[in-house]
Order: sequence, then C-alpha cells, then structure tokens
Amino acid sequence: MAIFGKLGHYSSTGILIMRIALGAMMITHGYNKLMGGPEKWEKLGGAIGNFGIHAYPTFWGFMAAFSETICALFIILGLWFRPACILLTITMIVAASVHIKKGDALGDMELALIYAFMFGGLMFVGPGKLSVDKG
Repeated sequence: MAIFGKLGHYSSTGILIMRIALGAMMITHGYNKLMGGPEKWEKLGGAIGNFGIHAYPTFWGFMAAFSETICALFIILGLWFRPACILLTITMIVAASVHIKKGDALGDMELALIYAFMFGGLMFVGPGKLSVDKG
C-alpha cells in the first residue's frame, strides 16, 4: 500500500523502538537477580546444569543476571550490541531449557523463547543508525 511505502526509510527508528522496549523489559526482569548477590546467582546458575555444566553455578548465575541487566542496557544504547545479543540469546535459551526440563507447556516457556528469537534476530540486523555503535 502506498501509505506504508515510505516506512522503510525509518528502519533505524523501528530498530530503536525495539531496542528500547526489549532492553527495558529485560532490565526489569534481571535487576533483582543482579542485586540478589551470590546466593541468588548460585541458584540461578544451576540452570546451566541442563547442558551438563555443573561447575561454577555462582559464576553462571552472575553471568545470567549480568546479561539480563547490563547487556540489556547495552541493547538500549546500541553499545557492544552484537556481543550483548549473543549473551542474551544464550541466557534465554538456558531459561527456556528450565521449562523444557520441568515438562512445562509451551506457554510457560514462551517469553524466554520470544526473547531468544528477538535477540538472536537482532544480532543479525544490528543496532541501526540511531545507536552508539551506529551498526
């Protein structure tokens, strides 16, 4: 349709809107985990055991909390965008694996999967022109 024909000229604006929304939602999701300290990180890091990795759960939990908070801030800014997308994609795959192991329904793992696909897709698209990296 002609009315929507010129929207392609604003793709960087669309990416910025997605970066801000996804990043802000992820920060609210991960902030309490990051501030929870080593006890919270150890519990959170146990999820990596679904992939046969049982060493250093506190480290892995911290990395998950870091990804969900600090990397999400990087997504908003468009700073170190692709590495942040990689870490967030991996974190969300691990989060989905927790639901899979428990035998949860698709609806229970839906949010983690949506985030994983969004950050994975954005990794290929880049941060757009309205970013610190100016992808």
